[in-house]
Amino acid sequence: MIKPIYSPAPDRYENGMKYRRCGKSGILLPEISLGFWHNFGDVDTLSNSMDMAHYAFDHGICHFDLANNYGPSYGSAEETFGLLMKKSFMPYRDELFISSKAGYDMWPGPYGNWGSRKYLMASLHQSLKRMNLEYVDLFYSHRYDPETPLEETLQALVDIVRQGKALYVGISRWPKEAAQVAYDYLAAHDVPCLIYQGCYNLFNREPEEMGVLKQAKENGAGFIVFSPLAQGLLTDRYLNGIPEDSRIAHGGHLKKEALTEKRLQQIKALNEIALRRGQTLAEMALAWILKDDYVTSVIIGSSSVNQLEKNLKALDSAPFSAEELEEMEGICNI
Repeated sequence: MIKPIYSPAPDRYENGMKYRRCGKSGILLPEISLGFWHNFGDVDTLSNSMDMAHYAFDHGICHFDLANNYGPSYGSAEETFGLLMKKSFMPYRDELFISSKAGYDMWPGPYGNWGSRKYLMASLHQSLKRMNLEYVDLFYSHRYDPETPLEETLQALVDIVRQGKALYVGISRWPKEAAQVAYDYLAAHDVPCLIYQGCYNLFNREPEEMGVLKQAKENGAGFIVFSPLAQGLLTDRYLNGIPEDSRIAHGGHLKKEALTEKRLQQIKALNEIALRRGQTLAEMALAWILKDDYVTSVIIGSSSVNQLEKNLKALDSAPFSAEELEEMEGICNI
């Protein structure tokens, strides 16, 4: 059966999605963005990837987050997105905010990794071809490179904007001291850092504890969160053991050792609070991240439309009481 030509929902911007200003910029990002880290590679079915992307856009998710080596295999998530652009999204390109990144290993040899000008430029050139795009809205340095001079990496980002290959630039997972150099350098070259991407969730408070959240705000940058559900730990997936189709069972980035007895007890205790609030643990964990204005957007992954639909319910979350926040804090600090 041939699928009909995609026509997005007419009410896609009025059906519940909220948008937040990204630092001191003209950009508004949806509170929930869709990440292509998993489930959009060449090992996944195109039809499922398409269904999820369509559902996301139909519900106001206009920001899709990618990177050069997302897959598996490397480059294949961008190739999937390129097919989606051709088949579905080309007429709506100007409604979309597309990001990609370079910084981790992508191809063999000395020029396929880290933060050199050659790697960043070459990688973005490849990414644009794969995604069927003339430019990305946002391009990140995906990680701090301790060997390449920061000025080289940052000047490459400046030049990428000036060449029209990206509208904005950002940094991901940079340590605080290097991030300040980036904020200062980019601002001095009239290409201010739009956003910082970091891992932040109930179990990982590092951006808060190290002052990275506050630093981004002070420098006029937004903050976007990846791994908000601790790769699935902050869901009901592991309450009764390890399911055969789970990330832990597949032996990917989330290892069996991460689910300690202590961690399991924390998950169960947090789940009790979520149930009292009439939410799933995942909904509550996402709502917790969005509780204040330090965070611009949360990147969620998804393996199905059903999972995506459930996570979007976090947008309807009731505010947390002081007692709930204190209880959650106590659980996470056990």
